[in-house]
Amino acid sequence: MAYRETAQVRARKAAQRENLLRTAETLVREGGFVAMTMQAVAERAGVGVGTLYRYFDNKATLAAEVFRVATEREVEAVARALSGPGGAGARLEQALRVFAGRAMAAPKLAWALIAEPVEPEVDAERLHYRATYAALYRNVLDHGVASGELPAQATAPSAAALVGAVAEALVGPLAAPLADAALPDQMVAFCLRAVGATPSQSTQPQQNTTTSAVGAGGQS
Repeated sequence: MAYRETAQVRARKAAQRENLLRTAETLVREGGFVAMTMQAVAERAGVGVGTLYRYFDNKATLAAEVFRVATEREVEAVARALSGPGGAGARLEQALRVFAGRAMAAPKLAWALIAEPVEPEVDAERLHYRATYAALYRNVLDHGVASGELPAQATAPSAAALVGAVAEALVGPLAAPLADAALPDQMVAFCLRAVGATPSQSTQPQQNTTTSAVGAGGQS
């Protein structure tokens, strides 16, 4: 008779895999993907390296999964902000502030997700999520143009440019990192002007959006 895993065994394996992922992300938070070696993850998790390899074929596979899980939380946070109240400009501004606040709350992790040199498997995930962010921004820009709030424009390249502008604005400070409190205001103002929106909050103190998945140990 073929062996079939019980529900208890499946639950135990799922919990072990989740623990390994959390441990790997902790190492990335501390030192980027370069610090997330298989040996380091196994030691931090208190398991043998062989156990880790039973769940993940190699470092690239594990790193890609850590990237996917961490970035999915950030995408969800931006999506929630973009679906909030107000016009296109107000929603876009809030989403940009949420993204910047979360990134600056955990600069090592943000650097790893945005710009750290990584394996091709992780880079493929990065390109996928850049496209996901662009699609979210484009949807809001489309609504803004249709309502007359934003000037007519090709929203696909505008959305892609927003993704690039946000990443480039954060890369330098996060790589340093520099605690530049004015950076979110400057980045938001630039992005809104680029798409023809009027900044409504750019000179006001940043809202408390840093208690996030990036800044609070993965809890959204």
